[in-house]
Amino acid sequence: MTGDPTAGTHNTVSGGTQSGPVLQAQTINATFQMGAPSASVGSAVPASVAPVARAQLPPPVAGFTGRDDELAVLARLLDPAGAGGAVVVSAVAGLAGVGKTALASQAGHAATRSGWCSGGVLFIDLHGYDESPVRPAQALDSLLCALGVPAELIPADDEERTALYRSVLAGIGDPVLIIADNASSEAQVRPLLPGTGPHRVVVTSRHSLGGLGARMIDVTVLDEAASVELLDAALRSARPDDDRVTSDTEGAARLAAYCGGLPLALQIVAAMLRAEPGRRLAELADELASERGRLASLRYDDGSGAAEPSVAAAFELSYRRLDEDRARLLRLLPLNPGPDIATTTAAVLADLPLGQARDLLAGLARAHLIEASARAADRWQTHDLVRLYAERLGEADADADSREDVRDRLFDYYLRMADAANDHLRALPGDSVPEQFTGRADALAWLDAERPALVATIAVCSDTGRDQIAMGLPLVLGEYFDWRRRYDDWILTTTMSLHTARGSADKTHEGRALNNLGVALRIVRRFDEAIAALRDAVAICREMGDRHGEGMALNNLAAALAGVRRFDEAIAAHQEDLAICREMGDRHGEGMALNNLGLALREVRR
Repeated sequence: MTGDPTAGTHNTVSGGTQSGPVLQAQTINATFQMGAPSASVGSAVPASVAPVARAQLPPPVAGFTGRDDELAVLARLLDPAGAGGAVVVSAVAGLAGVGKTALASQAGHAATRSGWCSGGVLFIDLHGYDESPVRPAQALDSLLCALGVPAELIPADDEERTALYRSVLAGIGDPVLIIADNASSEAQVRPLLPGTGPHRVVVTSRHSLGGLGARMIDVTVLDEAASVELLDAALRSARPDDDRVTSDTEGAARLAAYCGGLPLALQIVAAMLRAEPGRRLAELADELASERGRLASLRYDDGSGAAEPSVAAAFELSYRRLDEDRARLLRLLPLNPGPDIATTTAAVLADLPLGQARDLLAGLARAHLIEASARAADRWQTHDLVRLYAERLGEADADADSREDVRDRLFDYYLRMADAANDHLRALPGDSVPEQFTGRADALAWLDAERPALVATIAVCSDTGRDQIAMGLPLVLGEYFDWRRRYDDWILTTTMSLHTARGSADKTHEGRALNNLGVALRIVRRFDEAIAALRDAVAICREMGDRHGEGMALNNLAAALAGVRRFDEAIAAHQEDLAICREMGDRHGEGMALNNLGLALREVRR
């Protein structure tokens, strides 16, 4: 028997009878949320067929050039005839902005054209150098979903998740290429390596990741000839007859030198030239030369001292050509703690109408200061160097931009939207629901897209004294984390909520956080920790006179005790819960308490 796992006031378990077939017990978790608690019971949704997404290569980069040697090495590693079926890992290391992702993507396209990736290509950005890097368990979750594993069948345990990932890959006979982009450590990548089979992995990182035992490919800046070739190819990709590079070789060489051979800087320069087809290269080179030396931290250290090439000059020049509205939005974008940002969220950030915000974002994208996100439509991401550059601009103009007020507005928006989405997830038929979403599916889609930003927001608020959001946001996300089996996120964020509540001596939130933490710990079978958290929750609710919360915590405590077969203690907790429900006139809770008590009694043959 299965049921719809919606959270209720108390846990509920369905079971069979002695006369019929034995039915599997199903526990419904009781979790605290912001606002009035609600109760619901249902039955779990059967595992559905998930779509397979094994064609994830980003599009080729316009003007890609200068990497023939690296591509040749990668081709030898990716050729299934060249390694005897052994797993080959290629770690592509190098400076941020040097073109590691473009190289890996280009190699993937070449391998696909050669028929070496007939099993498909998986691409995942690990955001290893962001404030909130993708954890191995999160990466495995995304890869398993791409491989067609339904979310409800993905294990919560990290080792089991890794085992399932390798087992699924082992069942695919044709070679699959996995590109793990922007890794920051060996630990972040190691669980993503296949076990057996013809599959290949390409890892990009700023670090060498020598402990992986992989073939290392160091990616350096382009030389002058390759840089000029990149500029020419990028301009001709837009207008085939654009001959400004070949007509002004001196100007092109100066631009290549001022960009330091860094592909990111060269692409920004090319974008400005494409936007102004009448502009001469020498004119742009003169402007770029005058900006050298700014933002000294944004530079490529080639050992040449004061004359070292700087990417900051290209960023500064591009920034100076923005109008004030676009410049302000660029300065504000780093306030969003997630890996990318939705257009609607950017509108909230800048306090602008949606249409105006979309226009400003499109302008920033044309200037190559942001780009469309690879995760979903109508979202935007910023290269980490540009993000750092914009962050420093924002700090310099913090007062003029009312930076802290903007941050508060963004975090309040996330809390308000998450609360509304939670109401949709918990709603029973006939319940009124907030107008922010059209229905449950819409609410889930928003939560799926914003989950990284929401988790990062909780961490930022916990660190910056925004206690109400740090305590409250994890509580409204509990139902979502449970539904999507995001138990790592649930435990992490609820622990932050708990620490914040204790730091601010907020007993009410402390009790709620302990209850939710206990539920999550029980689900991942960390029973001793769950029992300790739930006993503390019971004690705090009693101290505060919160009888409803005490009943919920008792019910969840009983479930955790039953998990380690301490049925006598579980029965006592269920009986206390039942008494509280009767005292409060909670007929729904009383029914669930009786049901759960009956199941515990059956276990001891009473």
